[in-house]
Amino acid sequence: MRRSWLPHMADPKGFLRYARSGPTRRPIAERINDWHEVYEPFSPSELHLQAARCMDCGIPFCHEACPLGNVIPDWNDLVWRMEFPEASQRLHATNNFPEFTGRLCPAPCEGACVLGIGSDPVLIKQVEYEIAEWAASETFEPVTPSPATGKRVAVVGSGPAGLAAAQQLTRAGHGVVVFERAERIGGLLRYGVPEFKLEKAVIDRRLLQMTSEGTEFVTGVAIGERARSEVSGSAAPDATFISADELRRDFDAIVLAIGSTRPRDLAVKGRGLAGVHFAMEYLKAANLVCEQTERESPISATDKHVVILGGGDTGADCLGTVHRQRAASVTQLEILPEPPTQRSEANPWPTWPLILRSSAAHEEGGERLFGLSTTELLDNGSGAVGGLIADRVELVVEDGAMQFRPIPAENLQLSADLVLLALGFVGPEVNGPVSEIGCALSDRGTLLVDSDYMTSVPGVFACGDASRGQSLVVWAIAEGRSAAAGVDRHLMGSTDLPFPLAPGTVALV
Repeated sequence: MRRSWLPHMADPKGFLRYARSGPTRRPIAERINDWHEVYEPFSPSELHLQAARCMDCGIPFCHEACPLGNVIPDWNDLVWRMEFPEASQRLHATNNFPEFTGRLCPAPCEGACVLGIGSDPVLIKQVEYEIAEWAASETFEPVTPSPATGKRVAVVGSGPAGLAAAQQLTRAGHGVVVFERAERIGGLLRYGVPEFKLEKAVIDRRLLQMTSEGTEFVTGVAIGERARSEVSGSAAPDATFISADELRRDFDAIVLAIGSTRPRDLAVKGRGLAGVHFAMEYLKAANLVCEQTERESPISATDKHVVILGGGDTGADCLGTVHRQRAASVTQLEILPEPPTQRSEANPWPTWPLILRSSAAHEEGGERLFGLSTTELLDNGSGAVGGLIADRVELVVEDGAMQFRPIPAENLQLSADLVLLALGFVGPEVNGPVSEIGCALSDRGTLLVDSDYMTSVPGVFACGDASRGQSLVVWAIAEGRSAAAGVDRHLMGSTDLPFPLAPGTVALV
């Protein structure tokens, strides 16, 4: 417990005394030769000073920007006091997996930090990461679940939303089984995020805690007979199938946390050429090699000229992977215009700053081009891709809708032996449990849910990207926690589980 005589804030003048200073990245020449995470250790003394910069604002906008509602000033204060056990308790009270968000979340909390109005915001994400790593170094202690309710819940999908829902429901006393169609647990955390951003041992140590609490994990199992016809490459080669009817018969409630895994395609001439792949095909293959599940990747960038279409996080993940596979060259194309380096007047605080951001992968090399739309993929004469043509485009708004208008006589031709499509996702797969259970879909192709995250089918719930659409890891965890509260209320008539996020909530990011 915090000593009651201590004032509730970090150093009262810390934001004036100390400048923002984050961890350094390992030298490029070193890190592109391995798959380890890119950052050097951060010293406890520097962490202490960074936590001291928190002003404990009267109205902490960082709370509002965080979908989980993390009580950030509290744990900044505790870290400044070097009271890590209390800081860990406070952080884990709102976030099941701060070791994931501390690595992968873009930190909308920092974009809304009040200190950021006239200075650099508090280093919130790093403080969160260090608290989580301290907790892991002490070993994640299992939380004793509430008395058994006798109710059984099936969670389909083991990404961050499914894992959060499963942990909350297990702790509420329900019997929880997580079904994953791939070889191992983790969803996109394991197969979509490269090792240099999230070493998979980080996932495994959390799964040990969840298993010890009583959550059961079943891999290599796809739900629904129609899943047999789904060509996604996501299921284990020897996956077995359970019908949706069996699942509904054997469990009192079902949570569909199946993600938004249908990739957006590129409808241009030459799309069917060899050497053109969706980003997730490429990233999963590389991750299987890192986990020593496969000896070599069937999709390799080694000695190839690579073009990545898409400038978001997935494109950057491909970029870092391409560097480590020793490509001859790599170019990343983005259809949007290049963002400004400073927040514009049309993008005021505390909304998410729409500015140019560069990841560690961009620092490692390659060319980054904006305002380009690919119009054709070129055949090298042997049925494989040999290049592409892209038009330069301008972003215009007509009748309230954004459109990309080609600029006449301005196009670009690039050589390419490998083209990776990182164009986002369009919704969950409809074959399998969605169609067999009969869940209603929104106009966007996501699963419709009510205020308790229940779908149109009683007893069947959905959360994460499956209901929200493609989004951030922090949204997935928040929705998983909220859906768990909805399930608990459905099964027991009431719930003590926190409900951080109403469906469809729009935050400051």
